[in-house]
Amino acid sequence: MYIVQALRARTLLPLTLLCALAFPAGAAADAFVTKAEAEAMVNKTVAYIKANGKEKSYAEVNRKDGPFTDRDLYITVYGTDGVVRAHGANLKMINRNLMDIKDVDGKEFVRERLELARKKAPFWQEYKFTNPVSKKTEPKAMYCQPHDDVIVCGGVYLK
Repeated sequence: MYIVQALRARTLLPLTLLCALAFPAGAAADAFVTKAEAEAMVNKTVAYIKANGKEKSYAEVNRKDGPFTDRDLYITVYGTDGVVRAHGANLKMINRNLMDIKDVDGKEFVRERLELARKKAPFWQEYKFTNPVSKKTEPKAMYCQPHDDVIVCGGVYLK
């Protein structure tokens, strides 16, 4: 009996320590972006556009490994006509008019987004969208800031 307990201790203790080191407390929480981080990223993107112009900024937004992508957060830039100017998660969306796209509940979220942007004030909007990390349709909150003739948006998937 003592030998079995000693073997368990020798096996379980190192495994427990290994798990504690590999998965520190809070690691799971850090896997997802917060609303404050999304707002900061959108503000950073708008500042970058102001300082560097649209062409250079869009190229940076489109880079999945660039400065405007963080975990499950990416930036999308829409023209006021509903056409995507830059997209940090899906390059196939660029130059597509998404005005009539609907989420799984039938919500025309891009059309609504453009209407909200006409007020020229930052806003949050909720809808459902495919998370590029999990590949599942999830509730999402998108923070958008109108700037000149575009709307810069970044969102968080609601858990």
